[in-house]
Amino acid sequence: MSNVEADPEEVQCAPVGPAPGVEVLEAREVPLGGPRAMQVRRTLPQRARTLIGAWCFADHYGPVAVASAAGMDVPPHPHTGLQTVSWLFAGEVEHRDSLGTHAYIRPGEMNLMTGGLGIAHSEVSTPGTVVLHGVQLWVALPEADRRAPRDFQHHVPEPVRAGGAEIRVFLGSLAGSASPVRTFTPLLGAQIDLDPHATAVLDADPAYEHGLLLDAGEATLNGTAIRPAELGYTAPGTSTLTLVNEGDAPVRAILLGGPPFGEEIVM
Repeated sequence: MSNVEADPEEVQCAPVGPAPGVEVLEAREVPLGGPRAMQVRRTLPQRARTLIGAWCFADHYGPVAVASAAGMDVPPHPHTGLQTVSWLFAGEVEHRDSLGTHAYIRPGEMNLMTGGLGIAHSEVSTPGTVVLHGVQLWVALPEADRRAPRDFQHHVPEPVRAGGAEIRVFLGSLAGSASPVRTFTPLLGAQIDLDPHATAVLDADPAYEHGLLLDAGEATLNGTAIRPAELGYTAPGTSTLTLVNEGDAPVRAILLGGPPFGEEIVM
């Protein structure tokens, strides 16, 4: 899935200064696609905060029952100057692009496509998909690499345990796990599943800003409550991220991070 809004809002994205503690960003509902558009919850970009590292776009969708609502049916469309990251919690999506790539993505797998000089792709949920649920993320390329060769990478991270959490690192490194996937700026991307009433204390790179997008459950980040579909932001200078599951059900979240981007972009 990518941004195929008929009349998207143009947002000039510039680094935002550090904020104390944890800043909580709320999502807005956005319809994507045609007449039976699938609704997504967008936390980046917004006027309060447009970037987290080079992460410039975050859509969170589902769980949606495909039989009773629109699934993913995004026709071929172009991208330049960025990378797209697709990550699923449930369902299956078929990817095709102008490189000739034909690939699928399933839960716990990542597709990363580099637009760079220019690429077109389509994404469609497969006929066997009953429930569709996941995130679509964009990464801005720095000016020096904005016309990089187009590329496609697929990665299936091995889960690791850290305290009461299971972690799948799809970009960067965390909790002793590192992704081999190439990016153009330092990045962190990981799914974190936290057991009921459990705590995970994670070492964080103090040069990074971080965003925790909560998918399910009741959690706090460094003492601040985060509700489902909200994103908790921490500024550079934070060396420890403490996640606490306050409820009886598991918590699932996506952790994003990177050093402040330092360049202005237009979305």
